[in-house]
Amino acid sequence: MSTFDDETPLEFFEEPETLEAPGRQRRRIRAPRSGGPRRPPPPPGAVALARLAGLVALAIAVVVGLVFWIGSCQGQSKHDEYKAYMEKVQPIAQSSASSLDDYAKQLNSQKLTLADLRSKLALWSRQQQEGYDEALRLVPPAPLQAAHQQVLATLQLRAIGLAGLANAFAAGGSKTADQVAARLAKQGRVLSASDLVWTDLFRLPATETLRREGVQGVIAPPSQIVTNPEVISAHSFGEVYARLHSTTPSGKVTGTHGSELLGTEAVSGGQTQSLTVSGQTTVNAAADLAFKVSFRNSGNFEERNVPVTLRITLFGKSVLEPTPTKKVPLIEKGETKTVSFTSLQLPPRAFGGTATVTVTVGKVPGEVHLENNKASYPVFFSLPSG
Repeated sequence: MSTFDDETPLEFFEEPETLEAPGRQRRRIRAPRSGGPRRPPPPPGAVALARLAGLVALAIAVVVGLVFWIGSCQGQSKHDEYKAYMEKVQPIAQSSASSLDDYAKQLNSQKLTLADLRSKLALWSRQQQEGYDEALRLVPPAPLQAAHQQVLATLQLRAIGLAGLANAFAAGGSKTADQVAARLAKQGRVLSASDLVWTDLFRLPATETLRREGVQGVIAPPSQIVTNPEVISAHSFGEVYARLHSTTPSGKVTGTHGSELLGTEAVSGGQTQSLTVSGQTTVNAAADLAFKVSFRNSGNFEERNVPVTLRITLFGKSVLEPTPTKKVPLIEKGETKTVSFTSLQLPPRAFGGTATVTVTVGKVPGEVHLENNKASYPVFFSLPSG
């Protein structure tokens, strides 16, 4: 028997509807990802911190790049600065060093007078001063300031030395050649000193500075005005003065000048034969045939560019074409020189008759007596046996 009354109606209670707060959305729960547990979300501010670190790294890279770029530009700028300076010094150095070369060339002129040489020396001195003025306008790199002062000092010394030579030549007057030569040699030592200043006080320090500064491919130029010390010796100056002092402004040479032919030898097959003007000499015309001509400076002055000619004729016709000629650059008073004529290559027509070998020592300025400058030797050329 049921204890419940069938008539008792069952009471059903419905739950009230859940009210959601206005403006608040319901959080959607995502399904867990497959393949492992879910990562925890980054802590607050981590993303911003990572971005900041990236920006800092980028900024450092940019700064480092700028430093290397600026350093590279500075290195190139330094190289260009030194190169531009040395390229401006180069022509000054070359022009300055050429003065004594010009002096030596002038001495080879037979028409040179004392007045001409003084004028040339004064001109070369002014050219050194012009080089000084040009160097004064240059702006060297700061580390080369001290070395650049020695460039100026070198050019000053050369201007002074050349002007001193001009004055010494002009002030000869009644002085002896030895006295004038001593004064000239003193000025020559000034020119030698200028070479030491350039080499030891400019070029060597400048080269060391270039090395220390890391500048490659740039060279401090040399400049040497005295390449042959004999040119500025007292002996050389004395000979030049004695020769030019005997030349008048009109170019007329006074004093005793001349050459004396001493003899001629034929050398062939290891044998030497002296030729004579009074009798025929049989000469073995081997492949090494040579004629050696000796002559002496019989004047009181040195002579320059003295020509010596060898002419071989047979039946009045020349055997050698062109006629061999040699020049003696310098022969001092009383000195003897020997000139050799080699590689003659006589043609077949030189054989079978008596030939004439004529040797002539050319006339020098002021020479009057030429009777001892020339000789003709009768010669019979024979073919080598065997």
